[in-house]
Amino acid sequence: MKLLERINAFVQLGDFLSQFSRAEISQKEGVAYNDLFFDGFQHQIKLASEHNGWFTKENILYAIEGWASSLTEKHLSEWLTPYESAFAKAYTSKTIAVIMAGNIPLVGFHDFLSVLITAHQVIVKQSSNDKHLLPFLAKYLEYIHPDLKGKITFTEDKLPPHDAVIATGSDNTARYFEYYFGKKPNIIRKNRNSVAVLTGNETPEQLEALAEDIFRYYGLGCRNVSKLYVPKDYNFDGFFNAIYAWKDIINQAKYANNYDYNKAVYLMSLFDLLENGFLMLKEDASFGSPIATLFYERYESLEILYKTLEDHKDNIQCIVGETLDIETIAFGQTQNPQLHDYADGVDTIAFLLKK
Repeated sequence: MKLLERINAFVQLGDFLSQFSRAEISQKEGVAYNDLFFDGFQHQIKLASEHNGWFTKENILYAIEGWASSLTEKHLSEWLTPYESAFAKAYTSKTIAVIMAGNIPLVGFHDFLSVLITAHQVIVKQSSNDKHLLPFLAKYLEYIHPDLKGKITFTEDKLPPHDAVIATGSDNTARYFEYYFGKKPNIIRKNRNSVAVLTGNETPEQLEALAEDIFRYYGLGCRNVSKLYVPKDYNFDGFFNAIYAWKDIINQAKYANNYDYNKAVYLMSLFDLLENGFLMLKEDASFGSPIATLFYERYESLEILYKTLEDHKDNIQCIVGETLDIETIAFGQTQNPQLHDYADGVDTIAFLLKK
């Protein structure tokens, strides 16, 4: 398959996914193979939500909406244009093993897309937490472009022979990955978290948008904000007022169980907490806060904070904020990455296009 054919395959997949949104699930005219796949994908969404209590229908559809908006000819072409010279050079098609995390729905799709768009074969080892959606979408792609048949393999067992590895996991699993795959070309991703820098000048609308960065997917993603940096004299009242719209999150049983457990641990340990009945704020220098908890740290000056963030850049996936002298993401946008927003800042396409 030529590059334009591969792009077209994913554009058609985007058209298919565009039928599934939080606002409405409805068939559209002209979408290929709807008669074979539309009802089946609804069933896979149902299975995914039943299998994993964190994968609510709303969050699954939110993830699907994101990919539907990304898989357009415009976005795919803009993403790949900087690599035109590399695509033009001869390179050998390889077999890439992709070991996926399972913390949020379709979290490994970008790696899957990257391998296939660069004309390699992919072996996918999924997390048991997220095993229903991607195999179904892979089958759809094979119908769209039969040349993809034989280029996509899913396995739950030991990985078959492969040439390179892309693996995502925790700091602990990364050590395992490095031990087993260190001699092959690899991308091995570890724990990262996202932070927000507040100055005290944020509007209520900006803080409301920040709540999306905190609570979407229950805070389980590496792009979720798990820590706030605030001025020394910051008053949290405005923040708590702005996030109140998410109060019903406490009605989700798994979230509520984590809230109750972590609150009990903190209180028994005599930690000072700020809390509003569905989120706890704890002053802590760490980056990865537990579910239903948000860490915060006060800063003396932005200049000192910038140095702190630079010193810890390997722990940080995204920085949320506005009107700062560092690269940031706008409030409310952490879970809407662009195709060129590579996890851990490692350019997956460049890695895959190496000879």
